[in-house]
Amino acid sequence: MPLAESCLRRLGGWALLIALGLNLRPIISSISPLLMEIRGATGMSFQSSAWLTSLPVVCMGLVALLGVRLEARLGERRGVALGLLMILCACLARLLCGAGVALIQALVPALIKRQFQQRVALAMGIYSASLMGGGGLAALLSPHVATHFAHWQAGLGVWLLPALAALLLWWLLPFTGSGQRLNAPSISLWRNRRAWLLALYFGLVNCGYMSMVAWLPAYYLQLGWSATQSGSLLAFMTIFQVIAELLMPALAQRQSDRRPLLAISLSAQALGFSGLVLWPLQAPQLWMALIGFGLGACFALSLILTLDHRRDPREAGQLAAFVQGVGFLINAVSPWMTGWLRELTGSFISAWWVLILTVLAMLVLTRVFSPSSYRESQSTSVAPQPIPTGSTSTSA
Repeated sequence: MPLAESCLRRLGGWALLIALGLNLRPIISSISPLLMEIRGATGMSFQSSAWLTSLPVVCMGLVALLGVRLEARLGERRGVALGLLMILCACLARLLCGAGVALIQALVPALIKRQFQQRVALAMGIYSASLMGGGGLAALLSPHVATHFAHWQAGLGVWLLPALAALLLWWLLPFTGSGQRLNAPSISLWRNRRAWLLALYFGLVNCGYMSMVAWLPAYYLQLGWSATQSGSLLAFMTIFQVIAELLMPALAQRQSDRRPLLAISLSAQALGFSGLVLWPLQAPQLWMALIGFGLGACFALSLILTLDHRRDPREAGQLAAFVQGVGFLINAVSPWMTGWLRELTGSFISAWWVLILTVLAMLVLTRVFSPSSYRESQSTSVAPQPIPTGSTSTSA
């Protein structure tokens, strides 16, 4: 293959990864800056309006649990294309969008494990950064679009444009081998304690993101901020998510033990949430920087930790789909619980305390994920499946 064509293919692969990530969070984060306007137009309570965020996440979890069967039936190329098409159409039907996001998220980890074998951590970081970057752009731009067109629905519907662009890019420049249907038998995970532990960990270290996206603007609206200001604060948080998702996986690439970086990330979350409770107006940008850095790093590192547990790309993808499926179902409870506590107590403070305690509990749990335990977790599951032709095993 000529050098110029090879370089073009590599650049196309990175561009596709970024385009996919950018489309996986606007459906969630575009709601929160417009939530008060939506509640005023519909008469929804805090608790019921939380379902606008929770229901897509429930679909993300349920569809991710079907990721193995969907991969075998559709293949990556058709599966991701279908997911993008569902996101595009879901500007009119939000539940469909949750399913589209889940379909892509279930397939991308295995794709990364196979396509970026020597740079899995870096590729996961770039994918995660683009994912959170899309969420931040939605939070920042949706209020402006809604104001310009004088209707909140325009602020949500505009996100069909990047979905259309990503769908065209994906179909014109697919990853190598992405059209194959993989019929190899799946590994057993439902009775695997390590798989459940990883899923619980993924869900709880990341549940703060769903609460922040759903309720942070509403929290600051109650403190006297405007919709644009509160949406900008969420976008500011996203900047530090993106920084963490680029920096921490790059550091993770140099060492096999993920626990020190995860401990730093969880500590940043705990400090940020504490500031949100104790001094919300004194230094909001600092608290958002800490929360954003901690959440961004935890999302990328917890997925990298999951992929570490399987050398074979297909097995790693199946494990990641299971972990994300269960984890997103846990995430879906977070915005609903925050809305319920807000209704019950009249304040968001109690919900922020729950997040602080959750983060501290996960900080303690982090110690069990030593690299020496990965071999043990593999030996307690079914025997490793043959590596598909053309694939190369990577080190955990």
